[in-house]
Amino acid sequence: MAAGRIKMSLTEELKQKIYAGADITRDEAAALAGEPLDVLAAAANEIREKMCGNRFDMCTIINGKCGKCSEDCKYCAQSAHYQTDCKETYPLLPTEKLLAGARHNKEQGVLRYSVVTSGRSLSGQEVAQVCESIREIRRNVDIQICVSFGLLDEEQFRKIKEAGASRVHCNLEASRDFFPKVCTTHSYDEKIAAIKAAQRAGLDVCSGGIMGLGETMEDRIDMAIALRELGVKSVPVNLLNPIKGTPYENNKILTNEEFCRIIAVFRFLIPDGTVRLAGGRGLLGDKGEKCFLGGANAAISGDMLTTAGITAATDMELVNRLGYHVEL
Repeated sequence: MAAGRIKMSLTEELKQKIYAGADITRDEAAALAGEPLDVLAAAANEIREKMCGNRFDMCTIINGKCGKCSEDCKYCAQSAHYQTDCKETYPLLPTEKLLAGARHNKEQGVLRYSVVTSGRSLSGQEVAQVCESIREIRRNVDIQICVSFGLLDEEQFRKIKEAGASRVHCNLEASRDFFPKVCTTHSYDEKIAAIKAAQRAGLDVCSGGIMGLGETMEDRIDMAIALRELGVKSVPVNLLNPIKGTPYENNKILTNEEFCRIIAVFRFLIPDGTVRLAGGRGLLGDKGEKCFLGGANAAISGDMLTTAGITAATDMELVNRLGYHVEL
């Protein structure tokens, strides 16, 4: 009598479904999130290797305009709605400072440099100023430019692309259902509109969210599926660093294991994407190594906007040791 076929685990079954070219569903992702972490992470890493190879996308950010933000995002030290230790404020940095930052990062081997500004959006005059800065950087430094300028419209995004930027960052932050608990001064639909405007302008989009706000695993999955439906392939995943003075100051920091599980599930949901460890990575004792062996293949290096990060040199050593190659 022939031996019965050994039943595949759920993790293996869904991995094979992805290899066959199909997307996993919300219910499948929710079930997958309960699988043993070592099995889940190993499968996510296999998917990453098959779909993306050993390419590693490393970027850095510069705080191009700081403080006194009109928005009430409950995680943010720069919001004017909260009393935090982030007292520094300054207008849009001049071209020479942005150019100096680009040169420094290029010397460190970084290939993508992002200018991030506080506030709901930039004014027309600020867009004109930063476009000139982008042109100057592109004339002098061989580095890709990403921008995070808030809720701009298509015309503004077109100007930014024409100046030489290649990517726009605009986080969804959370699922549609959870977002009103995060921010009330702008809506989830306004986020979606900005992402679509940037895409129509011909810009690549980087969009993800923050883990540890109080959301459920289902919220996280819903956010990832929304990004998948938008065609977003660069997905930054932040770990909340609770800032004193913000409404989330007493939130419990997620464990390394919890964060690794999220990363692995995101790899299953966006198998050919760039899953990027972003803010809060320094809270992980291993600086994200387990995640880089469990589905993640990108990072924001250097300091974050208002918190210390991990140096590009340290990250270069880590990703090289893990067998990755930093490239676009």
